[in-house]
Amino acid sequence: MRVMVTGANGQLGKCLQDVLAGSGHEVIAVGHKELDITNRSAVDRFVDVKKPDIIINAAAYTAVDRAEEEAELAFKVNAHAVKNLADASNAAGAILIHVSTDYVFDGLSRTPYKETDSVNPMGAYGESKLAGEREAGRAQRHIIVRTAWVFSEYGNNFLKTMVKLGRERECLSIVDDQIGTPTYAGDLASALVSLGLGQPANGVYHYSGGDSCSWYEFASAIFSTCAEISNKYAEPAISAIPSSQYPTSARRPEYSVLDGSFLASRAGIMAGNWRACLKDVCAKVLAELEVSNA
Repeated sequence: MRVMVTGANGQLGKCLQDVLAGSGHEVIAVGHKELDITNRSAVDRFVDVKKPDIIINAAAYTAVDRAEEEAELAFKVNAHAVKNLADASNAAGAILIHVSTDYVFDGLSRTPYKETDSVNPMGAYGESKLAGEREAGRAQRHIIVRTAWVFSEYGNNFLKTMVKLGRERECLSIVDDQIGTPTYAGDLASALVSLGLGQPANGVYHYSGGDSCSWYEFASAIFSTCAEISNKYAEPAISAIPSSQYPTSARRPEYSVLDGSFLASRAGIMAGNWRACLKDVCAKVLAELEVSNA
């Protein structure tokens, strides 16, 4: 199998390469420098030459707040580029796997969101991702996977920010009225590869990391794990605050837990376990910080 991965330099793209390494499949990993997926003719030429069997789109504009001011760019990357990939996948006879987000929902539910629940994004980022889902649906063979609160040892994410801030500050205030499910990018990558190889029916699926929690609870788990790993790491004192005390340009869903039962029943892929991944990821991030500060 030839597996093409876009967004290769992002945290999910890197985890996909880790998962695929040594798998026996040919991996075609491209970042923006190798392929501008917003350029229709460039995508057509690239896919025609490489002839992938599977295209996993891990590229995305993810600056949620900045998207309110850069909506055109967000739609260009999160929707128009997906149309290019969908059309190219049709020409190549490839399956397109596209990654979407919990932000397509408004967060007003108090029960985990199913794939059939009504979508209602609250800002430009969520709107652009929903538009991308619709473009991905143009592919004759497509799988759309919504996920949430992605973290890893790579790139920029909440966990890495907390580990760094925890080293620098004695006190932190963390939002406690937004509930979701942290998802390890490595687990998500494994699920995406399994879906590509298994090729279930076209459709939308939900995948996340298991137990739900607030950002405050996630941060608490991160700090206690870092302190367990290193006796040099002093846990900061943290206070729980409502999101009203931490205003942002874009509204966040108050509740964005995703129900993964459909994916489990259709493809046998169970939810991840972010708590089980935490120690390994925190250890890698701490080691990276030690090297950078040496």
